Parts: sequence; structure tokens; C-alpha cells
Amino acid sequence: MHPKVFVSHASEDKERFVTEFSTKLRENGVDAWLDKWEMLPGDSLVDKIFEEGLKDAQAVIIVLSNFSVKKPWVREELNAGIVSKLSKGTKIIPIVLDSCDVPQSLTSTLWESISDLNDYDSSFKRVLSSIFGTTDKPALGKTPAHTSSVYNEIGGLTKADNLILKESCQYIIENGHNMVDPDSLLGNGDKLGFSHSEIKDCIEVLEQNGYLDVSRYMGGGINSYMCHYSVTTYGLHNYVQSYLPDYSETSDKVVSLIVNEGINNNKSLQEKTSKPIMIINHILNALESNDHIQSVKTLDGTFHITNVSASLRRALA
Repeated sequence: MHPKVFVSHASEDKERFVTEFSTKLRENGVDAWLDKWEMLPGDSLVDKIFEEGLKDAQAVIIVLSNFSVKKPWVREELNAGIVSKLSKGTKIIPIVLDSCDVPQSLTSTLWESISDLNDYDSSFKRVLSSIFGTTDKPALGKTPAHTSSVYNEIGGLTKADNLILKESCQYIIENGHNMVDPDSLLGNGDKLGFSHSEIKDCIEVLEQNGYLDVSRYMGGGINSYMCHYSVTTYGLHNYVQSYLPDYSETSDKVVSLIVNEGINNNKSLQEKTSKPIMIINHILNALESNDHIQSVKTLDGTFHITNVSASLRRALA
């Protein structure tokens, strides 16, 4: 539906601006109501202007100039426009042509100033946007990944450090091996919303604090991290404690299977628990580091449990 707009103006402004401006409005889908197009000899000024022009207008354009601000009819139309605005939300759009005094009733309304009557395309577009209720404000894009990524606090780590560790741990768990190529996993940083240099700093900090074991190499190009790394037992322990709510339950179940059912290798434990092999391996590493079990690891990644401590058996008694 074409929005209807009433154009209030002084006759002296018709030829120099109003007729051309109103024509451009109509060419752009606006039903501009201009007296010279709507009124014929013998028509009632009151009926035409107030009953037809203003009655159903979605907007009233007030052309303010050194001529119009002195015209009684413009003042009447303006008053009617204000009443209409208050009663049904009609938009008032003042257009200022000259350095004239803006009427008091419009001082709190944003107006469009046109200084060059031969070049006002940008002003015309703003008026059109106001009539149609559109804007050239850019659409909202996606929030940066690091601001919306869910993460849990790990003491001593910044949010960036935390998310790099989280991403790395998720990767090794999903892929079943503890070796990370940051060039492939993290790329230039867009995935998490951090810069390449920020990620390099995170890798260094995580290494210094015992979360990662980093192997560096020469070359690789300017955009390469020039390293590979694995997540340490300490790093994975912090991840599972912070991000896997059922980790303690899984750990208890693994211990029960070892002690009560005599299951003595990681792959059988994985089948029984349906948990990723890296989680099973981590539980076994944690048990061994606390002297609860002894194991032998083969080249194919199998953990063979060779001894179960009395303390672990007692823990289930």
C-alpha cells in the first residue's frame, strides 16, 4: 500500500522546490497530496485540505522557508498536523529550505535541511526512509564467537586461554588421539573470535602452566603457529572437571568394572561404558598416577592393566 503524505507549503516555494519534490515522492511510491493536483476551482479549501489531505495522511511534510513561516494557511495546516499526530500518530517531517526560524511547535522534531535545491538526493532518501519507516543502519551480525561461547571458569586462566583449552580437549576426545595441529584446528582465529597473535599467546601460557605439551618447529609460513601440541593429563583433568558433569560417575563406573568385573584394558572399558576412548584413557592415567593401578601401554594404544592396588579394592568395599 502506498503511504499517503500531505505536503504543506507556501505557493512561492512550488516552482523552486515543492512540485519537483512531490513528483519525486510519487515516482518512489509515495501518494503525495499537493493542492495543485487535488484542488479545482470551486472546491472548499477546508474540505479538501482537512478532510482529504490531512485526514488519512501517514505523514505531513512541512516545507519551511522564509515564505511559508509567514503564511497563515501553513500555520493552520501545521496546527492540524500536530493535532493529527497526537490523535493517530501521524509523522511530522519538517523540511527547511532557508535560514528561517523553525516554529516553536517543531523545535523538538528532527528536521531535514536542504541548502542546495538542485542537489538534495541524500536528503530525499532520508525523507523516504522516514516515510516508509526504514533505515540504512547496518543489520546486526553474529556476535563474536568468544563472547557467546559457553565456558566454565578454570582458575588462573583467562577466557581466551580457557576456550583454547576447551577447543583442544574437545578435539582430542572426538578424534581419539592426543595430538593437535593448531593451524588446522584454530586457523586464523576466526572460529573463536581471537586474533592469530592472541592464540599464540594462549598456547604459550597454557604450556607454561602445564596444560599443554608443545613441540615447536621452524618454518610453516607467517600465518603458522609453528607448533604441534598435546594436552597434558593435568590439562585434560581440568577440562573434564569443568565441562563434563558426568565425569565422576564415569570414573566410578570404570573403577567398579576394573575391581568387580576384572576388566583389564581400556578398549573393553570403552565398550562397557560407551564413553570416548580418551576419557577412559584419562581415567586410567589418573588412577596410575595415584598408584591405584599399574599398566602397560602398547603401540596400538591399548592399556593393559597389570595390577590393581589394595587401596582401590578397599575403596569399593
